[in-house]
Amino acid sequence: MKRILTGDRTTGHLHLGHYVGSLSQRVALQDDYEEFILLADVQALTTHFNNPELINDSIYQVAIDNLAAGLDPEKVTFVQQSMIPAIAELTIFYSMIVTVNQLSHNPTIKTEAKNYGYKELTYGFLGYPVSQTADITFCNADLVPVGEDQIPHIELSRKIVRKFNDLYGTTITEPEYKLSAVSRLPGLDGNAKMGKSLGNAVYLSDSQEVLAGKIRNAVTDTNRISVKIPGNPDVCTVYTYHKAFNSEECDNVSSMCRNASIGCVACKKLLAEKMNSIFDPIRERRHYYEEHKDEVRDIIKSGTAKANEIGNRNIAEIKEKMHVVI
Repeated sequence: MKRILTGDRTTGHLHLGHYVGSLSQRVALQDDYEEFILLADVQALTTHFNNPELINDSIYQVAIDNLAAGLDPEKVTFVQQSMIPAIAELTIFYSMIVTVNQLSHNPTIKTEAKNYGYKELTYGFLGYPVSQTADITFCNADLVPVGEDQIPHIELSRKIVRKFNDLYGTTITEPEYKLSAVSRLPGLDGNAKMGKSLGNAVYLSDSQEVLAGKIRNAVTDTNRISVKIPGNPDVCTVYTYHKAFNSEECDNVSSMCRNASIGCVACKKLLAEKMNSIFDPIRERRHYYEEHKDEVRDIIKSGTAKANEIGNRNIAEIKEKMHVVI
């Protein structure tokens, strides 16, 4: 089986953007690939270095969200990033062959820096793609599922691996990306991105009531100020959610909106009911793992131990090729 490396920064609960863009895909792939789910607590420090308590709690919450989404701990391997020495060592080795210009011109880094309002970048933030390359290659992952915005990172990872292999005669796997089949889910406010820091997200941990309330307040066609006025689903955030979670009815919803035979309130209610029916099983699984955190800890520890066996073996071979072993 080919090996997949994917994961999440541990900066809080995961939201529907994560579910649509990655979690649902992970569940679909777990029978056909060997999946490693990275709990990226080190990379979380690039933006939350002043809030380690959040990161510590989020290790559990992110793992629980993945398990609640349907990942089977008997099939996938959960890995705590900070507990893998091979990742730290590879990050240092790779940083020796990557230029500052390569990192500063990375379009994803530029976009993220702008989103966070950073005028000056820390070494860790700028070097995120180097750390990510170490994440992917410590276990010689074949594939990395990504959204379009992450492709520049993977392309840089491939360049790093090629250069490293050429220099030292190593046989580190050159990773390929697997593009997510689903486009990014917009925020409730109509923002192109759903984000924790933007306050426009629906979380997997939200109750039925909270989800319904958030959908009631979601942005629709701003030009439709009356039920009697035909709407335009193409500019409506709620309709985008219908396409993601209510695909069998979205054509009918679109037709009713354009013909002014359904109002925004009724449309939102229909969506919320459908979404709650989808997420009720996820809530049930989430409740179980919240009540059994010792089990979650054991899943993380056993997965991390397995990953360390692989990583330690690989880094030993790499260091021998580099002639740094005495």
